[in-house]
Amino acid sequence: MPTDPDVRAELVATVRRFVEREVAPVALELEHADEYPAALVEQMRELGLFGVTIPEEYGGLGLDLLTYVAVVEELSAGWMSLSGVVNTHLITAHLLRHHGTEEQRRRWLPRLAAGELRGCLSLSESDAGSDTRNIACRAERDGDEYVITGTKMWVTNGERAGLVSLAARTDEGITCFMVEKEPGPRSGAITVSRNIGKLGYKGIETVEMVYDGHRVGADAVLGGEEGLGRGLGFVLSALETGRINIAARAVGVARAAFEAAIRYARQRRTFGRPIAEHQAIQAKLADMATRLEASRLLTERAAVLKDTGQRCDVEAGMAKLFASETAFEVATEAMRIHGGVGYTTELPVERYYRDAPLMLIGEGTNEIQRLVIARGLLARYRDDA
Repeated sequence: MPTDPDVRAELVATVRRFVEREVAPVALELEHADEYPAALVEQMRELGLFGVTIPEEYGGLGLDLLTYVAVVEELSAGWMSLSGVVNTHLITAHLLRHHGTEEQRRRWLPRLAAGELRGCLSLSESDAGSDTRNIACRAERDGDEYVITGTKMWVTNGERAGLVSLAARTDEGITCFMVEKEPGPRSGAITVSRNIGKLGYKGIETVEMVYDGHRVGADAVLGGEEGLGRGLGFVLSALETGRINIAARAVGVARAAFEAAIRYARQRRTFGRPIAEHQAIQAKLADMATRLEASRLLTERAAVLKDTGQRCDVEAGMAKLFASETAFEVATEAMRIHGGVGYTTELPVERYYRDAPLMLIGEGTNEIQRLVIARGLLARYRDDA
């Protein structure tokens, strides 16, 4: 059910105030220190952002995806890393809501909605990134348990999460498990083997996780016995939400870069007048603003389709592709408009420039997005023939 526009506007305004008052003053320092923003995350929990799309019957706010992408844009405009705290968390909630058993939903969704339990997604491996069917992590049945062995890469929030949506291979095929663990570097036979350093996207851990014979009950299989071998389809469907999230992040970063550029263009003077009066700068600003607006509309369109249960693999891919390329281009142009000062760590422009490439790669590279879009279009036109 669509969220009341007034409710959406009120929440977005609340998040914007939070970003202006709490995030903006500390983001630069936290980002350069690569420090986890524990105090900000706690405030996000108090705002209910960990349950924004979780239905009210399970303790969440029960708002639509269109509202969520607006929230993600606001967070990303302040500090993109904050949006990563909720992305895989809400992908986990999405998996439970749409594919879990009722017992699984009752068991985990209320705790996820309250932010008491943090969720993360564990899909990729060193040899299984875009090629998800090459997953080697294995779960062997042993009576009423499964024994999980393998190594997972690029797990955002992996150390601090308490519930991992894990894709592993079983006799039936790739299966999704809900693996509960204690937050920290080690829990049972799960070890966070290393925290991977990154160009940008600082403050949020991206880790490698090793499962060395870790045991979970058979009730950890998402969807119960009927979910065996269906995990890849579950996860790929949920990744549509992840791609829409990435598109919204890109819109937020692009917006922040554009706003920084237009402010600076009005202040900076050369040859006796603000550089905003030079046609070369005006052309840049016009292109930046146009691409930004188009990116937002594509993202909102994908969110509406997903909300209403319509097929949106093509639209989510288009939004992610276009918005992420826009973020990279706008961040680059913002740095050019700033000149030398844009290259320093004294202003956030260089952060936008380092953060933007994540969206080109995250939730499927843009090269893969083009394939997804093309194949989806070909299938649709074949169906219409």
